[in-house]
Amino acid sequence: MAGPEALDLAYCGPPPAPGQLVTSWNLDPVLLGVLGAATALYLWRSQGTGGQRTAFLSAQAVLIIAFVSPLCALSVALFSARIAHHMLMVAVAAPLLAYALPRTLPGRWLTAAALGHMVLLWLWHAPLAYGWAVEGVASYWLMEVTLLASAVAFWSAALARRAEAPSVILALILTMAQMGLLAALITFAQQPLFGPHLATTQAFGLTPLEDQQLAGLIMWAPGALPYFAAVVWLAARWLKGLENDEAMAWRG
Repeated sequence: MAGPEALDLAYCGPPPAPGQLVTSWNLDPVLLGVLGAATALYLWRSQGTGGQRTAFLSAQAVLIIAFVSPLCALSVALFSARIAHHMLMVAVAAPLLAYALPRTLPGRWLTAAALGHMVLLWLWHAPLAYGWAVEGVASYWLMEVTLLASAVAFWSAALARRAEAPSVILALILTMAQMGLLAALITFAQQPLFGPHLATTQAFGLTPLEDQQLAGLIMWAPGALPYFAAVVWLAARWLKGLENDEAMAWRG
């Protein structure tokens, strides 16, 4: 398991002191170039609606918060910040990207996409895999890219099948349930599980166990809100559609 000393090699740099946090922006030229090129390419080639363009730009803003803002550096020190970072990716940026991009994943792949995303979510939040991932740049990006890509695939398949609301609602509920189970295991663990943060939380007024409990709560509540909102929205549309069908049948 990675120790705090390994975090000097982490992508976002060594753990910052609280007083350094506001100036700890990640100005990696490669990252900024990729984000800028992706935005320019999308705006140039996209045939999407104004709403889709807004969704793409909003997703890019969320990714900037996750990877460029001081949240990137804070996630080296605090596991709770890492979970907030991951929830921004999979529960906010991913559905926005799935809506903005062409539907490349057919709806029939919804179950496979949901399972793939679930496996990766559990894998990268297992202590050994997480410890390995944050040790270096390549392993860090392997974790981040696979989490984001699997989430985009899940949301893309879900949006492609919005006419089949019951299936999508069930997939969203099951995704929330497994995420809640993972969050519960993290929250109620009796000891700190994530070695990289054992010596990096005290400066922020948290013990490693308190930081871990906060991380679990962030995944459990705020992390589930976008999925819950999607369930409510789809259920409302589905019920309204049923009412319209019944009204048309009655008139016929």
